[in-house]
Amino acid sequence: MTTTTTTTTTTTTAPFLSAFPDGLKTSGQHAPDYSLVRVYKDFPKQMTGPTVWDAADYRDHPERWTHSFTSDEVAEIGASADRFIEDGTPLTGITKEKFPLPKLSERLNALRKDLLEGKGFFRFRNLPVTEWGLHKSAVAYMGLGTYLGYFLSQNGRGHVLGHVKDLGEDPTQTHRVRIYRTNARQYFHTDAGDIVGLLCIAKSLSGGESDIVSTHHIYNILQRDHPDVVKTLVEPNWYFDRKGEVSAGQEQWIRGAVMYLENEAERPPRVSAKFDPNNVTSLSRFNSGPDARIPPLSEKQKYAMEVLERTCKENSLHMTLAPGDIQFLSNPHVFHARTAYTDYPRGAMDENGKPRPQRHLMRLWLAVPQGEGGWKLPFPDAANKKRGGIQVDDRPPTCPLDAE
Repeated sequence: MTTTTTTTTTTTTAPFLSAFPDGLKTSGQHAPDYSLVRVYKDFPKQMTGPTVWDAADYRDHPERWTHSFTSDEVAEIGASADRFIEDGTPLTGITKEKFPLPKLSERLNALRKDLLEGKGFFRFRNLPVTEWGLHKSAVAYMGLGTYLGYFLSQNGRGHVLGHVKDLGEDPTQTHRVRIYRTNARQYFHTDAGDIVGLLCIAKSLSGGESDIVSTHHIYNILQRDHPDVVKTLVEPNWYFDRKGEVSAGQEQWIRGAVMYLENEAERPPRVSAKFDPNNVTSLSRFNSGPDARIPPLSEKQKYAMEVLERTCKENSLHMTLAPGDIQFLSNPHVFHARTAYTDYPRGAMDENGKPRPQRHLMRLWLAVPQGEGGWKLPFPDAANKKRGGIQVDDRPPTCPLDAE
């Protein structure tokens, strides 16, 4: 069964620019170009290089993947944020040119390369989010993000600044609830962009820690111990729920694989992943009953999901984000998860007598297109500047400062 896809064409007319201030539109969810999807025999028996890492290499060495902003760096970020706010440009129109960081730009350019071609993860610390408040923190965060990629819409409402926060929604209603809007555990997955960023605004009472793992390390383990699982994961017969976030004329699901192989002639091709288990277990409304339109998960697929999750969990690097921390991850070669969490009771006060906020992370999905160093993925929008994300019709981008 095929899936209807629409390739985005960007124009620069005045009405377009009024809705999309940076002149770019998120391309949205697409099925792969099936002619570019490689079969199992083409996949390498083992991945090598800096994208393959063991959690033990980093667990006791946070200095290898953490940088605390210095007072001078915080001042540079803050001054650029203040100028941007004073200028009055909509936050959806922020660009690298409108957020100059003459001293930090070199570090951010190196980080971009490491995210795309190296270990694929990093953590910044010490952004003064409590002092700055939501607006200035959001400007600073998105300004930093402009040095790494292009902002993507993260849901059907056009949020290019997302918010990971418990809104009291029922996590068992997986066919219509996005798990980031609950306090439930998130299984190992990838997001719908090349890079995902998380800025911690407030911590929970307990839980909510982050777990990450090298996809290529997991791939090597599976090729060694469970090659049958890898064979199942690379077959493009998985169906992924779009949870109603579709444009007119599009199907409610996408058919694809969990792992893909780059179509790369200049160097050994890399294995990439694109997977969220919640989006494959939520399709019962379409794969059961007299009106079934797609097949249910096979026993091989269920087994592959179980082995993949267990292997990721056994080999993950665990980290905690404190207020002012920013985590950046590369989705093609890093799986990430989150433990369940409990917020402070309503009305709880901190040691200074101030109300404790709910756990709150600001999220960015960033695209790095194929022509600008991004991975050569087998999707029809691979060359789009804002490839991936979730775009419903011509819904314009928006940057709410809190969850809604």
